[in-house]
Amino acid sequence: MLHLKDVSLWYKIPLRVAALVIVTASVLASVLVYRSINDLRDNLTANATQVGRLVADTLVEPIMHDDVWRAFEVVNLPFRSMPNQASDQSAEYILVLDTNNKVYVSNKPDRFPMMSAPAISEPSIATYLKTPAQPWPDELAVVDAPASNALFLLTPIKADGVRIGTLVMNYSKTPFAIRLRSLARDAIVITLLVLAALLPLGVYWGNRMAAPLLDLSNAMSKIGPHLPDPAEIRLEESKDEIGLLAKSFKAMLGELKEKEQLQQQVITSDRLAALGRLAAGVAHEINNPLGGMLNAISTFKRHGEQDPITLKTLSILERGLLQIKETVAALLVEARAQTRPFDLNDVADICTLVQPDTEKKQIDFTREIDLVEAQPISSTLVRQVIINLLLNAFHATQPHGHVHLHIYRDSEYLFVDVINDGSHIPQDKVSYLFEPFTSLSEGGSGLGLWVIYQIVQQLGGLITVQSEPDKTQFTVQLPLEGSHE
Repeated sequence: MLHLKDVSLWYKIPLRVAALVIVTASVLASVLVYRSINDLRDNLTANATQVGRLVADTLVEPIMHDDVWRAFEVVNLPFRSMPNQASDQSAEYILVLDTNNKVYVSNKPDRFPMMSAPAISEPSIATYLKTPAQPWPDELAVVDAPASNALFLLTPIKADGVRIGTLVMNYSKTPFAIRLRSLARDAIVITLLVLAALLPLGVYWGNRMAAPLLDLSNAMSKIGPHLPDPAEIRLEESKDEIGLLAKSFKAMLGELKEKEQLQQQVITSDRLAALGRLAAGVAHEINNPLGGMLNAISTFKRHGEQDPITLKTLSILERGLLQIKETVAALLVEARAQTRPFDLNDVADICTLVQPDTEKKQIDFTREIDLVEAQPISSTLVRQVIINLLLNAFHATQPHGHVHLHIYRDSEYLFVDVINDGSHIPQDKVSYLFEPFTSLSEGGSGLGLWVIYQIVQQLGGLITVQSEPDKTQFTVQLPLEGSHE
């Protein structure tokens, strides 16, 4: 069973706003109806009190002189003098009771004959017609008879402070019920109009309030074994609580992403270092017998029989062994002695050396060299790094593609960017890109990037890769000699 707490905030907040609007409108409508009914009752009571006191004071003399006809004219006077009075403000009938609770006079003698008990015609008033007439109030009172659809205004008729009778004015509750239904109908209509106006605004603002929380929830749900890129997280930052929470979350995600990258770099560096030690050990073990075999072939070619078939076979063996030697040499990248500084002449030499490769595939090779003078770093090693990066870029680029070389520096480092629009490198393969014999294309030995990585490590630098469709960028950062002294 679905509970409200399990409903998404996208629906929960607008529903709560709608419920709040409905409750508020209902309460306001109820209060207005209640106050309107009370105002109507107060107006009726005030009007009846004024009329009752006037009639009661006028009836003193006729009752004292036992002038029934004049008393009858007095009780009929309100109906004759105010014929156009609103029905909800006029009495249905008026009774004058004597001290024995008998009808003395009434404006409706057919219903209430003289000297009769009014309880016979009006049972709801029976409670107040006990003998002796003690229940009657000494002062004017309004009595609501629960068992009757009527209100009674009871006004004592006094002469010299002695009660000589009681004026009973009956008012129907029907106008109240009609007014109540009318007010309730108007209140319902007004409530519906208010809801029609406020609910869309409530839903809109509710969704606006829920949207940042939902964005934050969706962003948090993306955190798993692999952290998302902080640039992919779109959260609204503001100075309220939700905005500050979003800002803190993005900062935390950035720190976690940086930590993950550092951990990955450490793992990659450890793995490459282990592979380097293994490769160096294997290469040294291969070099010993390899050198002996090459010396033996060289000695045989100088002093052995000059048989053409034998010489051809030996040449094939020698080329194969030399290829093995070159491969092994690639695995044994070692720091070399310092050479002259790297300058613009080296850049020109590099462009000349790679020109045949650009012409072969008709590649648009552009250069951006932000250097003026020689740089205090080994030109031999930097040349090898740049040549290998360019050859790797040319190999990955399709015919008529584009390769861009950018060389620049700051106060401490020399930077080399090589950008191509060739094949995209999947993210899961970037971690293994600089391992030996790892090639992403057919025909590659997988040693070019390995050599680059080894040289960059020896120079105390850093190499990074960023790859996306139609753009792959290798960036090498090399410390300049003397910059950290």
